[in-house]
Formats: sequence, C-alpha cells, structure tokens
Amino acid sequence: MRTEARHQLKQDRFAETAAETYSWAVEHQSKLIYGGIAAAVILAVLVGAWAYMGRRSEQAGKALAGALNIYNAPVRPANVPAPPDMLTYASSEERARAAHAEFEKVANEYSSTTPGKVARYFAGITAKELNDVSGAEKDLKEASGSGDKDLAALAQLALAGLYRDTNKNQQAIDIYKQLIDHPTRSVSKSTAQLQLAELYQPTQPEEAAKLYDQIRKEDPQGVAAEIASQNAGTMK
Repeated sequence: MRTEARHQLKQDRFAETAAETYSWAVEHQSKLIYGGIAAAVILAVLVGAWAYMGRRSEQAGKALAGALNIYNAPVRPANVPAPPDMLTYASSEERARAAHAEFEKVANEYSSTTPGKVARYFAGITAKELNDVSGAEKDLKEASGSGDKDLAALAQLALAGLYRDTNKNQQAIDIYKQLIDHPTRSVSKSTAQLQLAELYQPTQPEEAAKLYDQIRKEDPQGVAAEIASQNAGTMK
C-alpha cells in the first residue's frame, strides 16, 4: 500500500506541474503560435501520461518539468529586487541562459527518452533567444531528427524561422514547403503556409497573395483564414 501511495503521489505531483505548464501555454498561445513553442509545451506536458512506465523516463520528465519552470519564470521589472519565495529573473536573457543550461543538461543526460528529445528542442529555442545561431541550428537539426513526427515538425518550423532571421531564405522556403506537404498535429498546413507567405510578402507579393487566397478557400472560417485576410490587407 505504501508503495502504491508513493507512486500515486509522484503521478499527482507530475500532473500538477503539467497542469500549470499547460495553463501557461494556453495563456500565452497567441504570442507563441508562430514559433511553435506553445505546441511544444503541450507535447512536453503529455510526457506525464507515460512517465510512470519507466524509472528513467520518469526522471527525465521531472527534469524537463524543472527546466520548463525556469523557462516560464517571470522577469522582474527594472530595479525590483528578487522576491525570496518566488523564482524570477532580472532579464529575459538571464532567464534564457539559465533555462538553456538546464535543457542542454536534460537533453544530454536523457537523449533516448521523449522528455530528452523535447528538451533538445527547447535547447535550440533558447539558444536562438541568446543569439547563438550555430548552437540553435545544431540543436534544432537534432530535434528535427526525432522519431516523433510532431516534435520533429516543431523543430523544423523553428529552424525555418532561424533561417529567415539569418537571411537564408531559400533554406527556410524548402522547409516550409516540406511542412505544407507533410502536415502534422503540431504544425498544420495552414501554419506553414502563413509562415511561407510572410516570408514571400516583402519580395514576392504575388506568391504571398496566392498562399493567402488558398488558406482562405480551404478553411474560410478558421483562424488562419482570418490572419491571411489581415496580412493580405496590408499588401494593398
């Protein structure tokens, strides 16, 4: 009975952390949708559904949850001292640096587990936030090779964004087209189409317009169609 109680307690604690992480993702999803981070957080939360199946997976899930707690910690306003009973950071850069170190640690130590693979994705995201282009590319490419197609798609989406930011547009275009042709639960066809259209918009507005029209025709009542209409309106 005691063993079962301890086991249930572990699951309850993990579920509590997962619920908090999920709530954060929902609250911030409007800001995070294009980077795919919200979807990745939800994927990380799903680790809780099977973490109990193995000791190592459980350890990896808890380590990932700890890294996510750092990544989600609030940034204090300038000149405000750190509260003694709450994890906060003085800047987004300080937070990203702390989270990156933890994500790398989890990814390296538990590379064969799903939490470890999710951590590798977040290591790439935080490296990008720290302007470590080569590190971000390395981590995101590794996450792109994950056996989980949903996680791989998120990593590819983030990698395409990295290429856009570093003026490697053709590499970004190739990835977006691949994601359009092979949509997943985490990266829908319309999400990849919107990203590609935004890339095209400054230099190839006619291609962007075609994509916006296609999005609106395929799902006229969807959120993507609304965004497509707004973006197309700025081109006139």
